[in-house]
Amino acid sequence: MNRQFTLTRLVLAIISMALEQVGIWAVWQWLLPAFGIQLHVGVLIGVMVGWGIIGTCIFIFTTSILKKQKSVGQTSMVGATGKAAGNLAPGGMVKIHGELWSAISEEGDIIIGEDIVVTGEKGLKLLVRKNIAGARH
Repeated sequence: MNRQFTLTRLVLAIISMALEQVGIWAVWQWLLPAFGIQLHVGVLIGVMVGWGIIGTCIFIFTTSILKKQKSVGQTSMVGATGKAAGNLAPGGMVKIHGELWSAISEEGDIIIGEDIVVTGEKGLKLLVRKNIAGARH
């Protein structure tokens, strides 16, 4: 999640929190008295503070969740390493980061268990080749 997105969310959260606080005050000022309910100003302050704390906690929680999200999809797989989960002649399955992916070998057959590296994508399939360097995955 980039900084601009977080800043935009923060501005929108502040604006919405301010509008919510005005709404709480309006209910206390006009709606409750219309029904004959009179509440002490301390109750109003307590409700507004509580609502502000809840809103702040929700903002912090959702921001942390959004920051933890990883990019997914085939474009993020280029350069990833794994193992052939089956023989690729030239198509088959590979295992990368504990997940099975459909793949096509770019350089001949790859036998089950061989180290592979992702070089690109073709439609919904990964393009792979033998990982001669044997980099860790």
